[in-house]
Amino acid sequence: MHNATYPLSPDCVGGEGWGEGAAPRTADSLQKRDVLPPHPTLSPKRGWGRGVASLMLILLWTLLSLSAFAQNPDPGAPVPGTTLDVSLITFGPGTEVWERFGHNAIMIHDRRTSTSRLYNYGIFDFDQKDFFLNFARGRMTYRMAVGDATEELPYYIEEGRWIVQQELALTPAQKSKLANFLDWNVRPENQQYRYNYFEANCSTKTRDALDMAADGAIRAQTISPSRGFTYRMDVMRVMRPDPLLMVGMDAGLGPYADRRLTYWNESFLPTELMRHMREVFAVDPTTGERHSLVARETRLNDSRIPEPSETPPNWLWGALAVGIALALLILALARARANAFARVTLATLGVVIDLVLGVGGLVLLALWFLTDHTSAWRNENLFLLDPLCLLLIPIWIGAFRRRWSPSPFARYTTLFIALIAGVAWFAKVFPWFIQDNKFWIALLLPVHVAFALAVWMRAGRPAEFSNLS
Repeated sequence: MHNATYPLSPDCVGGEGWGEGAAPRTADSLQKRDVLPPHPTLSPKRGWGRGVASLMLILLWTLLSLSAFAQNPDPGAPVPGTTLDVSLITFGPGTEVWERFGHNAIMIHDRRTSTSRLYNYGIFDFDQKDFFLNFARGRMTYRMAVGDATEELPYYIEEGRWIVQQELALTPAQKSKLANFLDWNVRPENQQYRYNYFEANCSTKTRDALDMAADGAIRAQTISPSRGFTYRMDVMRVMRPDPLLMVGMDAGLGPYADRRLTYWNESFLPTELMRHMREVFAVDPTTGERHSLVARETRLNDSRIPEPSETPPNWLWGALAVGIALALLILALARARANAFARVTLATLGVVIDLVLGVGGLVLLALWFLTDHTSAWRNENLFLLDPLCLLLIPIWIGAFRRRWSPSPFARYTTLFIALIAGVAWFAKVFPWFIQDNKFWIALLLPVHVAFALAVWMRAGRPAEFSNLS
């Protein structure tokens, strides 16, 4: 090895320790120092090649180390989801109209932080801009919200509603996926959704979130079974404590509400989702064994409110009895028109009944053509709640007079309306008319026939009725 002294250039500046707050050194302050000459056997080309190879090895080792660190940044940290407990919380029916169907939510308890978050879908606000207009048009915007379970649950307990907690046997990865999704969904830009009574309510949104976390196991096991119920049957049974509202909803629902529901569809009711979840199984990823998705079920509170019926009411024979009785009364009043009380009563019944039927028909038409209430479209009750009944109101007003002689227009209009009402019954022989409106046929068809007969009876014997008048 050569021993030599190499002078530094007088223009060299800088040096070790040059940094923030340090002044650069000048050439005069630098001392001469010994340096080694190039290796006599190592050419610059070979040295460059060995340097590149060493650099590539160092880079490869660094990338492998970073990859291992990314997969497990902290060997002592818990795997995401291991400290989480996921539960489906179901609340029984309340006393308010919108509480009759019950409610449910997802509770995520973090054992590490000792916090329980309750994620609710189906939140609405009466003070929302154009809420009632949007409700009438079927364009409701609802949202989800999250709150502290320890603050939310006492509210339902105070209302006297039962509460059932179903803890779900999800894997840590599934729990983490669900928690991340719910936290994303509750953000202000994601929390609103288009509401639908049967397909996008609090229960179906909760069901869909749980099914996503369970990798589709809930839908796969509930999409085929059915107990033969329909949307109409479920609505009728849960709304039975409010008979007038129940009857109104039955009149407004079209054939959409009469298709047979699978367990998946019937989960639009929180109580049915709770019931069907008991029959769903999951597969253990380590052993491959099947186990119930509901690991534990706990009743947190009992109800002070009567439970809804398990079956819908069957009022068919009662409706038929009322319809026939009303028809016989109309015919009896028509025969006794010579009596002032009978004449006024008949005319009053005609005006009131046809006004209700006509306006009801206009409402059904509006629901069909002017709104997004798909469950009310193609309503076969239009055969019975006929807007044409409004044309009969002037005719019945004329019936208040002692000398009433219906015109040919009046006679043929009442006959035509009665024939249309008859179509509601005869159409049931065709598979396209599936709506379950037997209640309305039994109630209103006899009335339409009686009105037509009353008008034709008066027109058929004008002389006798004139003498009696």
